[in-house]
Order: sequence, then C-alpha cells, then structure tokens
Amino acid sequence: MLMKSIKHIALTAILAVSAFGAVLYTSCSKDACKGVTCQNGGTCSGGNCTCAPGYEGTSCEALSQSKFTGKTWTASDKEVTSGSTIPTYVATFTAGATVTDLNIGDFSGKTGTGTSFFVNDVKATLTDSVTVTIASQAPDNDGYTVSGSGSYNAATKQITWTYTLGNPAGTLVSYTGSWQ
Repeated sequence: MLMKSIKHIALTAILAVSAFGAVLYTSCSKDACKGVTCQNGGTCSGGNCTCAPGYEGTSCEALSQSKFTGKTWTASDKEVTSGSTIPTYVATFTAGATVTDLNIGDFSGKTGTGTSFFVNDVKATLTDSVTVTIASQAPDNDGYTVSGSGSYNAATKQITWTYTLGNPAGTLVSYTGSWQ
C-alpha cells in the first residue's frame, strides 16, 4: 500500500512540474507583434500587419487608391462578341469620398468621336488592394449603364477589365480592356 502511495505522489509531482513548465514556457514565448506598428487601422497577427480596407504595405502605410490616381491610363478595349476594338482613349482616376472609392473619368471612349461615352465620372470601389469593382450604374441618368471589374497587376502596372455597357433599350454589350 505504501508503494502505491509513493507511485501516486510521484506521478502527481511529475504532472505538477510538467504543468508548471508548460505555463512558464508559454509565458516566456516572444510576442511576434512586439515592435510591429500597423498604421491606418491595421492589426498585427503573428508579426504581420493585416490592413484595413483601402490600405496596403508592410505597415499599412500606403493608400491602395494611389496606384490608380495621379496618372492617365491609355485604354485599349474591345467588344467580346465581335472582337471589334474601341479606338484607344485616355481615362483618369480620382479619389472618391472614402479610401476605397474611386471616380473614373472619360470611361469607355465613344466610337469614332474621340470623346468619352459618359459625361459624368463612373463610380468604382476598391474591393481589395488590386480589384476595382464598378457596380451597375447610369452615370449620366440617360439610360446608358455600365458595370464590371478590373484587376491591377503590379508587375506590369496594368489594369485588365471586363465590363458591360447597356443602352436605354436594354441591350447589353460586354467588353474586355487593358489599361496602362
């Protein structure tokens, strides 16, 4: 009986020392986020910043909008069904009301005229740091509509688009485009 008691006490002691060691080890583990500062509402997890929508970079220091705004984009678009191209035109982005909003000026050049299809800006949203989404809208309130999305490629500094234009009769025409 004494032997059984000693074994029980030894087992309890080993378990207690193991538990204490685990607690001590855990409390001494390095905080991977110590010294990491995430800007603009970003949060640190595992030593890396997860940025709030509209921001990017190692420390969430950069506005995602900035790679789109402040330059002119030479647009080369074509109709999906016929393969016919729209004459090359120039479009611009400006910052919208929030850090994820963009305004696209001179969107979709008007065939043969060298002017924009829409007088007013097309409103777009950054759904992540590289994807621009155009919700269905009629920028000029004249029955002509646009919707679609584009993806920015950092290596080529180019946006690849798929979008649809609609006319007042309800006819929809799909386009693809490459803007540089």
